[in-house]
Amino acid sequence: MSDKESKNLQVKPKQKSTSHAEQTRPGLIFTPNVDIFETDHDITLLADIPGVSADDLTIDLRKNVLTLTGEVKPSEGADEEAVMIEYDTGKYHRQFTLSSVIDQSKIDAKLNDGVLRLTLPKVREATPRKIEVTAG
Repeated sequence: MSDKESKNLQVKPKQKSTSHAEQTRPGLIFTPNVDIFETDHDITLLADIPGVSADDLTIDLRKNVLTLTGEVKPSEGADEEAVMIEYDTGKYHRQFTLSSVIDQSKIDAKLNDGVLRLTLPKVREATPRKIEVTAG
């Protein structure tokens, strides 16, 4: 098996948040894994937040700080008793500081199958352009 194949097969467990701040509510807080991609026109952020529904997800933007907060609720019903639990429930929390190249009024968010896709468009001035040179 090649290195590339073995990397594709590795499963990364949920990472507990390592915040130094004191919590005011009980429960686990996870840091979602995030991939970030950039083009000339925008930045795309993909965050893994399995178990979080759109109703339990908050995306807040204040003073150039984008905050993602989501909650995974226990899956057992009121009349069920847990026999074995391997899936941790709790909250997801992650923050990003946005630069001035992001057009904050046009940020788009979509949640599909536990993956949050944020599209952060760049302001027009920040997108590269080619300047034509004419002879004469």
